[in-house]
Amino acid sequence: MTPEEGPQTRADEIAGWSTPLPEKNPPPTYAPAFLALGITFLLFGVVSSYVFSAAGLVLMAVSISKWVGELLHGE
Repeated sequence: MTPEEGPQTRADEIAGWSTPLPEKNPPPTYAPAFLALGITFLLFGVVSSYVFSAAGLVLMAVSISKWVGELLHGE
């Protein structure tokens, strides 16, 4: 292609496709698994002891803040 013909277009743009945003996925994280564990502790604490419920609430709060922080500050 010569410079007079203009910029090159990618094959997916010709077919009518566009690149979705964000172009880069965030890195994997363990926060969703810890959130599920916190929910499990919370529900187990309802039938057994408030100590499990408190641990579940703390684990949920920490995992949600970690997950949101990783998503906001990801590269």
